[in-house]
Amino acid sequence: MLDTSIAEVPLVSLKQAQSDPDGFAQAFGDSFKRYGFALVKDHGIDPALIDRAWTQTEALFALPEDEKRRYFVEGGAGQRGYTPFKTEIAKGAEHVDLKEFWHVGRDLAKGHPYAADMPDNIWPDRPEGFRETFTTLFAAFEDTGSRLLSAIARYLALEPNWFDSAIKDGNSILRLLHYPPIAEDAPNVRAGAHEDINLITLLLGAEEAGLELLDRDGRWLPVKPPEGALAVNVGDMLQRLTNHVLPSTTHRVVNPPAERRGQSRYSMPFFLHPAPDFLIKTLPSCKSEENPDRYPDPITAHDYLHERLVEIGLIKA
Repeated sequence: MLDTSIAEVPLVSLKQAQSDPDGFAQAFGDSFKRYGFALVKDHGIDPALIDRAWTQTEALFALPEDEKRRYFVEGGAGQRGYTPFKTEIAKGAEHVDLKEFWHVGRDLAKGHPYAADMPDNIWPDRPEGFRETFTTLFAAFEDTGSRLLSAIARYLALEPNWFDSAIKDGNSILRLLHYPPIAEDAPNVRAGAHEDINLITLLLGAEEAGLELLDRDGRWLPVKPPEGALAVNVGDMLQRLTNHVLPSTTHRVVNPPAERRGQSRYSMPFFLHPAPDFLIKTLPSCKSEENPDRYPDPITAHDYLHERLVEIGLIKA
């Protein structure tokens, strides 16, 4: 990892979106356009809720392996419940990722039109209070994500509520991630270089460092949000929608120094997705002679997600 200052990725305050929505949209959008990432403070998610979520995440992954595997759905593409260690692989990578994870999705009413594409949540028997904590956190992430997408809409000269219908009942996922301790000679990175699939990702910072983004000049830059802040990045769906005006930046989680490899690493990304039937179609304002349409054929969010889940090994082709 290069010894490069994280100060290159701007830190913006979501409070500014209330007092100066256009100013916040410009600062946030410019960071996305330059890096594909932004660091966001004053996001409004309750610190006590976040602390409770970290505690319960650690308790969940400390459960015996056979107990965790009771919540693994064979053939379920990892969309809900538990996914075991060394299951997911970055597109084009040689080694599988050194992680296990748990997915929480949206609770839908019986008979909902999206029920066929969005399975029911799976809730563990313990730790106590897990369902309440992560149902509440899912809603808090979604609210913050909606406010950030409103800023992006302003940045793209769209109506501030443009994304509201796109993400209503969207197929978003809250992922609880555990990177266990690793051997000093482990050849893998903890998570291989990849881009996210969704519109935007909101990431609560991990105590253990390791997240890096690939800058446009080929440098790997460490991304470490200040305490209490979020790292937010562009996903491939937003990149496609904006015809690469907002880039989905390659990122990875590297192995720690030898003296820290006995420590677990936990992180908590929220992948904000549109509804399954949302049509990803290049925005007219993002096409020009200098930037011709790369994606003349639209695709639904569901079909795009399926393609990508095959690529990363969660769906077997």
